[in-house]
Amino acid sequence: MSRTRRKLKRAALMLNLFTLPRLPWVSDGEDKVELSAAELESLRSELSELAEREAYLKAHVGQLCLVNHFQVDDWLPRFVVLQGPCLFFYFLSTDLSPQDSTLVPDIVEVGTLSSYTREFDESHHCFYILTRQGLRVECSSTSKTQVNSWLSGLRHDCMSEQEKRLQNGSSQSA
Repeated sequence: MSRTRRKLKRAALMLNLFTLPRLPWVSDGEDKVELSAAELESLRSELSELAEREAYLKAHVGQLCLVNHFQVDDWLPRFVVLQGPCLFFYFLSTDLSPQDSTLVPDIVEVGTLSSYTREFDESHHCFYILTRQGLRVECSSTSKTQVNSWLSGLRHDCMSEQEKRLQNGSSQSA
């Protein structure tokens, strides 16, 4: 999805927040909208919560690569958030609940992919996550530091889980 379309969708989302039946958009400026203090505070609170949620997700985000591959025709961009022992997948950065999730202990492999250049000469650095169930998630970011951070964090968590399994296996056999 192009950057312009994403910006347009975000703008439309924000406009939809204000198109409540009691808040009509008026072009001539003659109509006045009167809100109670409680309604105004409620709107401010909702906007503040959405802004905080978006900032939180953007800080923890890795967006899936859009791959043009002849065998795969169902790629969808998602936002990936690592929180505790889970990876959560969101469709939009403003979603309040994840669309899917997987456990970090189920990750069997994490590795780098070749980077690619998108429109406007943005270079995307990529990596993949493979789970025990066969789910392969390909992620990208314009920040190489962010990708390296994801890789080192996931590899550390995966190694910790493998070490725990090995210790449990050796203590049970002794």
